Amino acid sequence: MNFIDGGVTAPKGFRASGVAAGIKPGSTKRDCALVASDVPATVAGMFTKNLMKAPPVVWNGIVCASGKAQAVFINSGNANAATGERGVADVCSTADLVAEGLQAPAKEICICSTGVIGVPLPMDRIAVGVRGCLESLSKDGSSDAAAAIMTTDTVPKERALEVTLGSHVVRLGAIAKGSGMIAPDMATMICAITTDAAVAAAPLQEALRDAVEASFNRICIDNDMSTSDCVLCLANGQAGVGQIKPGSPEFAVFAEALKSLCIVMARELVKDGEGATKFVEISVSGTATDEHARTIARAVAQSQLCKTAFFGQDPNWGRIACAVGYAGVDFDPAQLTLWLGDVQLVAEGTSTGYREEDAASVMKRPEFRIRIKVGDGPGNAVFWTCDLSDKYVHINADYRS
Repeated sequence: MNFIDGGVTAPKGFRASGVAAGIKPGSTKRDCALVASDVPATVAGMFTKNLMKAPPVVWNGIVCASGKAQAVFINSGNANAATGERGVADVCSTADLVAEGLQAPAKEICICSTGVIGVPLPMDRIAVGVRGCLESLSKDGSSDAAAAIMTTDTVPKERALEVTLGSHVVRLGAIAKGSGMIAPDMATMICAITTDAAVAAAPLQEALRDAVEASFNRICIDNDMSTSDCVLCLANGQAGVGQIKPGSPEFAVFAEALKSLCIVMARELVKDGEGATKFVEISVSGTATDEHARTIARAVAQSQLCKTAFFGQDPNWGRIACAVGYAGVDFDPAQLTLWLGDVQLVAEGTSTGYREEDAASVMKRPEFRIRIKVGDGPGNAVFWTCDLSDKYVHINADYRS
């Protein structure tokens, strides 16, 4: 496995673009993106579990159910959520515009929208964006597309990697956005993934589900879940490798590569969390099951008291122990052990008498790891989170201003 440049256009047969259409009044930033395959591709998707799903999410579910897609169009600045029948009609109109330009069926065009909820799309601006994206499609357009889907993100997020399957090289690429309103299930974000591997829709969906569970469902910035979460993966088969069969060694390699790409993208989202100054990995072990470990890790990751302590660089391990205790997983408190970096703070449920300055020095780092062990069981899990700063409050207090 080798990480390379190129984002979503690193795989063969994909082009991308990103243009400014003025979706958000007064904005001159790029706000419309298009990722297109030169040929029809198989498609898989994972979506928010929020009952207030935006019309684009519902539309993409239908596209993915068919198993075939040729493009993903994304606008930022407006989520087209809670917009009723007009929102549904606007999704259909956008798909028609993209389909006409690509000479593809509208039912094979995925549509994503991100931004303010409850405001109808400015379809005149969307039409401008679609036309601009179609005219600008390029093998070098991934970076423009990554910039166009940003909302409160401070940096664009794109990665690509390649793996060898037999005598052929297969590539995968991704762009993603997400900086706030991030919590499982399906962290609040949008991610478009491309690959030139040949994978049927059903096994592609299986691989994507496993990849999302190990990545985007293991992160939090705050405790909110958006109406617009969406991860889409298009596989166009242009690498020249035969179809990858489930259960084969080649499928295992592909699935692991997809998971690795998603983990990298998920970590980048957390590092760019709204107002974040710390990136924290929480590792839990010793539970009866992996799911129990994930539950404990998530409780710590989402604790506002823990997150504010991370920001204040305060090694107040009592807050962590408290979150472990209310997570809902049964364990013996006398078996709790806890490390902050390489400093052990707790052994057998009580303080080790560590030096406060040693623990504080770990928390001064921009990235650090918390290890929690609650017993001798085989379960383990990792979760990624960030601190909660005063800047987060200001960003979200002024979001629509």
